[in-house]
Amino acid sequence: MAPLKAISLFSCIGVAEYYLGSIGIDVVVASDIDRRRCEVYKYLYPDTISVCGDIRDEETRKAILDAAKGNKIDVVMVTPPCQGMSSAGKNRSYSALLEQKDERNYLILESFKIIDAVSPSYILFENVPRILKIVLPYEGECLTIEQILDKRYGKDYHIKVDIFNCCHYGVPQNRERCFIRLYKKGLKWDDPVKEEHVVTLREAIGNLPSLEAGEDSGIKNHWARKHTKEQIEWLRHTPEGCSAVANSAYYPVKPSGERIKSYANCYKRMVWDAPSPTVTMRNEIMSSQDKVHPGRYLGNGLWSDARVLTLRELLIVMSLPADLDLPATVSDTALRQFIGEGIPSLMVKKIMQGICTD
Repeated sequence: MAPLKAISLFSCIGVAEYYLGSIGIDVVVASDIDRRRCEVYKYLYPDTISVCGDIRDEETRKAILDAAKGNKIDVVMVTPPCQGMSSAGKNRSYSALLEQKDERNYLILESFKIIDAVSPSYILFENVPRILKIVLPYEGECLTIEQILDKRYGKDYHIKVDIFNCCHYGVPQNRERCFIRLYKKGLKWDDPVKEEHVVTLREAIGNLPSLEAGEDSGIKNHWARKHTKEQIEWLRHTPEGCSAVANSAYYPVKPSGERIKSYANCYKRMVWDAPSPTVTMRNEIMSSQDKVHPGRYLGNGLWSDARVLTLRELLIVMSLPADLDLPATVSDTALRQFIGEGIPSLMVKKIMQGICTD
């Protein structure tokens, strides 16, 4: 079967697309608004045309369509930024989400202009599960995303809406995402096959040598970020699965010495015999949600690996190759943020295999 041709919108650095070529899907055009993300995308996918620009601009949309000319586009992937919809962060109550005017929530509607122009056989929308609760103004009505898609495409496409947890599909990461699949009537798109075994952190990264903050193992991508001596001390006294916030001593404090009041998942170690918690953009910060290595008990109440995951460990829990070549011109912080924005590659592969079975 000839490869299916695809367009990827809001592609970031292409984490989602990494394995698609191996299952017969050729991403011919990718687009993102951020120049740095586009540069990394070009580094990883030199044969794909990368269009850098705002999809809301007619000039950008024209560039995407011009780049796709000469190809029958079979697949369009739409993965807009989710920060406007995510429950992560401050003041993200349901009522606030309905009332706020976050332009990122409307980007999914902008993709319709590309979809209508190429009329693909298959469309994949991906976002956080809360996308299903967002209400947007559309053609004089306030509708959910499902209602909007049904109104616009229901006549010609089957529509499947699912929330999949990546850890049930071979990814060592507990990450729920909403996948909305549209496929033209007369075609089919099988569901991904759920796996009985959940890959744990111990299985995924437990073979890698321990590292303390600032150390380098000599193994590709496996070097530890530096952290402050205070943070290191707090986490050295924090067991696997626990937060330094709950310590009776060696707990996080302000510069004044006052104890920090924080959420229970801040300065928290992961658990070996479970998948990684959800990788977020700020995975380089120990105070962020469940971002500290599980560590190993050293005796005397001390634990090793008082640090965030190395880049190698991060790639593994995102189901990317541990030895992935990444551009040296981009900072570790930026690369981590770009990777954290992505959809685990293996999850996308398993979903897209459903359209490559015949």
